[in-house]
Amino acid sequence: MPTKPLVIVDPHFRRMAEIFSPHDLARLYDVVEVVGGKDEPMPLDDFNQAIGNAQAVICADWRYGDEALANAVNLRAILTVSGGFPHNLNYDECFSRKIRVLSAAPAFARSVAEMSLALALSASRDIAAGDRAMRAGNEVWLHAGNANAFMLYGKSVGFVGYGSLARALRPLIEPFGCRISVHDPWLTDGYLHSLGVQPVDLDSLLATSKVIFVLAAPSSENRALLSRECLERIQKGAVLVLVSRAHVVDFDALTDLVVAGRFKAAIDVFPTEPLELDHPIRQAAGAVLSAHRAGPTEEGCWEIGEMVVDDLEAIVLGLPPQRLQNAQPELIERYMTNTIRKVAKA
Repeated sequence: MPTKPLVIVDPHFRRMAEIFSPHDLARLYDVVEVVGGKDEPMPLDDFNQAIGNAQAVICADWRYGDEALANAVNLRAILTVSGGFPHNLNYDECFSRKIRVLSAAPAFARSVAEMSLALALSASRDIAAGDRAMRAGNEVWLHAGNANAFMLYGKSVGFVGYGSLARALRPLIEPFGCRISVHDPWLTDGYLHSLGVQPVDLDSLLATSKVIFVLAAPSSENRALLSRECLERIQKGAVLVLVSRAHVVDFDALTDLVVAGRFKAAIDVFPTEPLELDHPIRQAAGAVLSAHRAGPTEEGCWEIGEMVVDDLEAIVLGLPPQRLQNAQPELIERYMTNTIRKVAKA
């Protein structure tokens, strides 16, 4: 019987049961010989002992150094389960040796897309505000209670970024008959047209969209892309849904404008997490706030394991992986860390 390929599984900070359903964990052990597979970080001595024979490494980040990569003479793929590409990895060497570097970011796409639609509806129909008013006993009934609400049907919708999140969200939006425009400088206009969406410049998208979804991955080029000047172009009463990273937005300006009632916002990601208790966005009547809950549902996390095993099966068979996001030489150095600054706890 042929020997199964050896794969190092070191998912910490994630837990094995968090990312692998029982079914996919069984598939993993059927497809490859697993070294590690614990919730605790794999001791570096154990990693270095195994890396020379490993054909793949499943990890949350590359914490093993350049020497380990040089010693990984049989390595064919690095599969990361964090949701971003690994830091401290020599990508030039990986590309020159044809080592695939794969990110589990697409695993969260459906979960984030579903939450994005829920946040948009909550903000546009004032669902959260209406619930707060009802609990406080100062609700406004019937037609008068909808003074600032609007229906999503037939509205102009803008996507800032058209990666895996946007592509998962679009089918959920389509039944509402919305006109979808897209701003994504990493995709050509011709390609976006071929996907059936309308490429536009950022200013036009902000000025014409009734609902704006911020879906762009953080990069070296888009920090505070939505500056105060840009945000002031958003039409009064519109809704901005922020679900990718706060990196993309001037969050102070966003807070000021939402507090002032210029437009509404539904926000799942923040510059610091947990969010400061005295942050003014907490008191904004026009804000719907979520504690970074869009992605990590049980099903979303288990989709990581499903995609990892699917792509490992392909790699073992000598086929290209199809499910995880493949690092591209033209873009990899432009991605920024997806680490969020944490508030220190006493």
